[in-house]
Amino acid sequence: MAARKEIDGSASVPEFYGKELRFKREQAGLTLEKLVDGSFYGVTYLSEIERGQRRMPMDLAQHVDRVLKTDGFFARRCEDVRKARLTGHAPYFEKVLEAEKRAETIEQWSPTVFPGLLQTGPYMRALFRAEWTQDLPEEVDEKITGRLARARLFDEDHRKPEYSVILHESLLRLRVLPGPEMAEQLDHIGALIRRGRVFAQILPWNAGAHPLMLGNAMVLDFADEPPLVYMEGQHHGHTIDDPALVKQYRRSYDLLRAAALPLEVSLALIEDAAEDYRNGTHPDRLERRHLA
Repeated sequence: MAARKEIDGSASVPEFYGKELRFKREQAGLTLEKLVDGSFYGVTYLSEIERGQRRMPMDLAQHVDRVLKTDGFFARRCEDVRKARLTGHAPYFEKVLEAEKRAETIEQWSPTVFPGLLQTGPYMRALFRAEWTQDLPEEVDEKITGRLARARLFDEDHRKPEYSVILHESLLRLRVLPGPEMAEQLDHIGALIRRGRVFAQILPWNAGAHPLMLGNAMVLDFADEPPLVYMEGQHHGHTIDDPALVKQYRRSYDLLRAAALPLEVSLALIEDAAEDYRNGTHPDRLERRHLA
């Protein structure tokens, strides 16, 4: 029998909500099975809410309040939890925010910007300043805090999901930040790779025609639910769960992976670029160096 994992209610609003739900359930002497009995949801779904991994739907919150006699507490607060979970993210990203916590593997292609899971605070701030020019400093800070919280997926006690990413080589030479801060951004990615939390490959700038040239893609696989693909534009995003389409995107990603550089060579490129920024020797154009 798996050890019961404690919930850190101070970590986030969803986890505080989930911890309170577990406390009230156990106080009432109910198992997960007993609490969901009579609802349209399963034990796994409720368990993931208790761990802060899923959003509480209103109909389930109302069911929980009736069974636990909690005077509407969970129904009143479920929208607060939803808003807290979305801090720093667009509403269309909500499904992915939940899904990536349950995923066994995440595979991502990011041709024009470092993915959010790999971004440092200064990198995020630069992107926000370029696009959301009228946001107040405190609004930007709130967005950055919310986005940085996603990277808890890479905490040492979380061995899943396994995250693989393919980056276009031009990202290593696109000066989004001053040299020292760009070096820190690349150092951050390099450290995650060396810790075994990220598997990163670089697609060479002169690779020619390749799959997924028309955009980015994130493929999420799960232990007990169908896979998803997430696509995103500047001001929109959508998930794809149609099995035939997911299969096509999976094939495209696999072909792209085959065109990318090996892991060791990719890490060397990332670390070399960091040193160039650190030493002020960042080139003015892309160069093909250290490639196998």
